[in-house]
Amino acid sequence: MAENRTLTALPGLKVGHWTDLEGGTGCTVVLAPQGVRASVAVQGLAPGSRELALLDPERTVQEVHAILLTGGSAFGLAAAQGVVQWLEERGYGYDTGIARVPIVPAAVIYDLSFGNPQARPGPEAGYAACQAASSEPVAMGTVGAGTGATVGKILGPQHAVKGGLGSAWAPLPGGAQVAALAVVNALGDVYDPSTGTLVAGARDPKTGRMVGARRLLQNPQGLPPMNWRDQEARNTTLVVVATDVALSKAELRALAHQAHDGLARTLDPAHTAFDGDIVFALSVGERPRPGPVILEAVTAWVVAEAVLQAVRRATGLHGIPGASEVTT
Repeated sequence: MAENRTLTALPGLKVGHWTDLEGGTGCTVVLAPQGVRASVAVQGLAPGSRELALLDPERTVQEVHAILLTGGSAFGLAAAQGVVQWLEERGYGYDTGIARVPIVPAAVIYDLSFGNPQARPGPEAGYAACQAASSEPVAMGTVGAGTGATVGKILGPQHAVKGGLGSAWAPLPGGAQVAALAVVNALGDVYDPSTGTLVAGARDPKTGRMVGARRLLQNPQGLPPMNWRDQEARNTTLVVVATDVALSKAELRALAHQAHDGLARTLDPAHTAFDGDIVFALSVGERPRPGPVILEAVTAWVVAEAVLQAVRRATGLHGIPGASEVTT
């Protein structure tokens, strides 16, 4: 059996997908039913989310029981109710003394312009993702919340390349580990930071070959006329990072900010006015910190690798080709 080098290598975490290939959407749940510490960092300017405020370090509740990443824009947040139901039925949640209340932060990507705009994950989709969750290596590519994801939309969504869902893992000194899961639905292109190679990006309307957004933006007269309003809220990359290093909510908030560096290394441009980039950070163990810089540095590297895995494993759907089907 192959070594698990994805998010589910972390103890206690399970990942499940619900995928609607015909509709071009889906959702993905990261289950931590016994509860784990968590925080979040939002650097995109157009996010869609649920229950993020309680992840602030100063908030009372210290645990979450699942993270939901979903397509369907704001409509897709309804899938979180299915996750809450699944957890409640099994007795998981924050003990209020009267009931156990599952804490399920959620974030969305906009995929309504891909496939069927009426296809949106609902409560039944969130429930099904929980039912499908396992500790097996995470399925990647055109699956779950990555089903309707696209990247490289600087020339418009019709000239994009397929985005998707990816995951990566790395060991840390002393036996600790860190991993990431990314749903990549960016306005910008995806580059391999180790080589500077364009991996997935906008396609030239005439040749169909990939062209660099960086070059186009530096030479705006080369851009075709665009209605930038068409890009509003249509792009977002969502990330969950997890480590078995013992971290407080304040430390997890800082780690989530560091994880955004991984997005900046691979997405160009990243964190734009048309992206809603969000990183969740989870602490699932009690191992000691390996050093003052090591965890943060490796986390950024792992996030970058998860982004690359997302686009490299994605396959074409609804007329948008995967990166492996397009030449540069």
